[in-house]
Amino acid sequence: MGKVTSADGRPVSFDRLGGGPPVIVVAPALCDRTDTHALAERLASSHTVLNYDRRGRGDSGDTQPYAVVREVEDIAALISANGGAAAVYGHSLRIPDHGQCP
Repeated sequence: MGKVTSADGRPVSFDRLGGGPPVIVVAPALCDRTDTHALAERLASSHTVLNYDRRGRGDSGDTQPYAVVREVEDIAALISANGGAAAVYGHSLRIPDHGQCP
């Protein structure tokens, strides 16, 4: 597990898998990186995957009150710490049969 520090000083935890062009996997709401691990493993066959815990989930920190800009800052910290460029993949719902999000 790796960690980067977001603009507000909070830690952002992630797993790095594979090799190739970087892609950041954003887990659905209420999920953490364990729920997107199977997807990250598949993408890792052709990409360097940064599968991270969104703020307030898993091993990542949080700052109240919630603000979308903080989520953007977290992704920016991941990009900055991992070469300065990355694709981002995300969706709003849990992937069926790939984890149990509340």
